[in-house]
Amino acid sequence: MFSWGKDEKKKKTLELCETVLEGLKVTYKSKIKPLETCYKFHDFHSPPLDDTDFDSKPMILLVGQYSTGKTTFIRYLLEKDFPGIRIGPEPTTDSFIAVSYNHTEGIIPGNALVVDPKRPFKALSKYGNTFLNRFQCSQLNSSVLKGITIIDTPGILSGEKQRLDRGYDFHSVLEWFAERVDRIILLFDAHKLDISDEFRHFLERLRGQHDKIRIVLNKADMIDHQQLMRVYGALMWSLGKILNTPEVERVFVGSFWNQPLRFDINRK
Repeated sequence: MFSWGKDEKKKKTLELCETVLEGLKVTYKSKIKPLETCYKFHDFHSPPLDDTDFDSKPMILLVGQYSTGKTTFIRYLLEKDFPGIRIGPEPTTDSFIAVSYNHTEGIIPGNALVVDPKRPFKALSKYGNTFLNRFQCSQLNSSVLKGITIIDTPGILSGEKQRLDRGYDFHSVLEWFAERVDRIILLFDAHKLDISDEFRHFLERLRGQHDKIRIVLNKADMIDHQQLMRVYGALMWSLGKILNTPEVERVFVGSFWNQPLRFDINRK
């Protein structure tokens, strides 16, 4: 008889783990977390993981410059407006909005989100009250949100407004979300392909997370197919200089809104 077959304690632990998620929790608490504590990993990198980090739904982060259609993209997926939605040609979304599922619609402010033990936003309290006043959760009864949570972000501006006028470290907050979400969707407007220095800086800090990134060229029905091909090539060329990946990044082209397409030939 093998010796490992007699280890009743290990056998009992394995029997308790009925799902992969429970097994990950047990492994982290018994094996990984003691190592992180021993080497003070939590002091210089990130706080320890809680059960909420394992139990929370997969999160999708939408990032882009202002008026690229991030909020409209969410409305297109949900097929309805969510609480706190603001859409316009000017920079309208000035807050981080976590759109999640609930039977009743409502808005939870950021100060309440970071102290809720059932939500994975506890570590965001370190960014101060200025950020928490710009952070909220919009709850909506939608079948799409039963399996995911969508994070809407303010449009990335250019110049000193990005660095000084927000009142908190915008790029650090974006990085915090980027490290924890399961998918990062970068939206580009077919009419505004110029990538600002701030957006370039953020993309360069994502170089270790290329597997999460998906690139969307939005509002493609606003131009004809010849212009669309030129815009597509210009975007690929610009991204190639920033992301520095050996493979060509795949760009998904579409128009995510509930209006008729202006150039229907682009479907082909």
